[in-house]
Amino acid sequence: MPLRSTRRDLLKFMSAGGLLALAGLYPAHALARASLGPKRKFSMDTLREQARQLAARPYVAPTIPDTQLLYTIDFDTIQKIRFKPEQTLWNEPPSPFGVQLFHPHRFAQKPVRIHLVEGDEAREVPFSTDLFDYGTPGLAKKMAGHGGFAGFRVMDPAPAKTDWLAFQGASYFRTCGVQGQYGLSARGIAIDTAMPQPEEFPDFTAFYLERPVGDRITLYALLDGPSLTGVYRFVCTRAKPVLTEVHAELFARQDIGRLGVAPLTSMFWYGENNRRRSADWRPEIHDSDGLALWTGAGERLWRVIENPPVVMTSSFVDFNPRGFGLSQRDRNFENYQDDGAFYDRRPSVWVQPLGDWGEGAVQLVEIPTDDEIHDNLVAYWTPKEPVRGGGAWTFDYRLYWGDDEPFIPEVGRVRHTWRGRHGIPGITAQQAAQQAPGMKFVIDFSGGPLAALEQRFDLTPMVTASRGRVDNAHVLKVVGTDRWRASFDLYVDGAEPVELRCYVRLGDKTLTETWLYQYIAATSC
Repeated sequence: MPLRSTRRDLLKFMSAGGLLALAGLYPAHALARASLGPKRKFSMDTLREQARQLAARPYVAPTIPDTQLLYTIDFDTIQKIRFKPEQTLWNEPPSPFGVQLFHPHRFAQKPVRIHLVEGDEAREVPFSTDLFDYGTPGLAKKMAGHGGFAGFRVMDPAPAKTDWLAFQGASYFRTCGVQGQYGLSARGIAIDTAMPQPEEFPDFTAFYLERPVGDRITLYALLDGPSLTGVYRFVCTRAKPVLTEVHAELFARQDIGRLGVAPLTSMFWYGENNRRRSADWRPEIHDSDGLALWTGAGERLWRVIENPPVVMTSSFVDFNPRGFGLSQRDRNFENYQDDGAFYDRRPSVWVQPLGDWGEGAVQLVEIPTDDEIHDNLVAYWTPKEPVRGGGAWTFDYRLYWGDDEPFIPEVGRVRHTWRGRHGIPGITAQQAAQQAPGMKFVIDFSGGPLAALEQRFDLTPMVTASRGRVDNAHVLKVVGTDRWRASFDLYVDGAEPVELRCYVRLGDKTLTETWLYQYIAATSC
């Protein structure tokens, strides 16, 4: 499996009000400066050189002081551990945000070193049990001498009790978006996702944090893994949407089969397009319902997410892409009915390349799942140029964490996708069974030039299928709404995937983005 099932457990801990939840933030004393490590020179140049030197040497896995002890710190135990509010870093004016540190546990055992940057110097924050209230007798004594933290989180200004940014586990990080609800995650890098060999998960082994200023915090990270090292700069801005500007420099130790740049990790169990896949009472369960793409040539695409029977990797070849992202377009609570997970509030994330990325492809990996606890989606950019040991690469990009994609196209967008029994409504199941194998697809579009159109009958759905036969394609405005509905029947034999495309045209004018769907007959239920 490209993703480990424990990943979702870790994300539950990172959610707002979850891991290390506080009784409140107080205008108390920050971590005593005397408890910090000695001053050492720091700059992006020194961190880059450290990463370069690491890449020239064989990989050495981090030492975990006591794996058996950390394994006992499960979900229930970590819920009892509290970071002491009075130890919050920078929890005083003029800093707008305080920073708290994550305690290591079963799902994040590798030690992470945290440093505070002032000017051209940095001081390490040593791990200490004095920073935490444990709630479990004897655990603090057993943890004495542990080598590091599990990561950190950045808190909203007092009197808020929640965090808005968290780095924890391998190279994962995420924010709560504009509605204060965590969902999908980003990663520093993805290596060999959905390849024959096991996926590799490099780690952020050290962070260097600058004092927050205004609405942003700047931090640096050192990445290390068996195949490559890297140095990162993150400029994170608490805005609407939340912004993360990323500068990444990578140094390969060895050849890499598949390098995933700006990877996003999310979850899709079932939605309106495959709602019969689950016996759960809730109508839909997903963090993201589609992959949005803006190609270098200017085409806007919307690839509907599926929960396939086997691992599927879809590639969208491009040159200098303008952007891509995993989106949660459906914002209607009625379509989820979950007032605990609040899937209707989960952020979408858009990746905007800064500079030219050249030839390559956006890849979408969809992994089968039968529960919402597993992250089963990955999207990233993979360069066409092979990654060889000894090589170096630089990537700059911006992440937008919000309710919608930041660059709305001038054409209509996909709003809903359904599928069901083909043919004319009203026929019996027996009659349908006597027809050729088929499936009806129904797509709702809205926005762009569609908004100004009244009901008319000369709009054309431009439907193509990689195999099979398309029939009965038409477009009509949904009465009483601003939506236009395209539908068609697909007749196909066999279980091989069918790649479907559909957009709406009026004469020679394109009115909508292009809807994409990968249909596998085995999932027709």
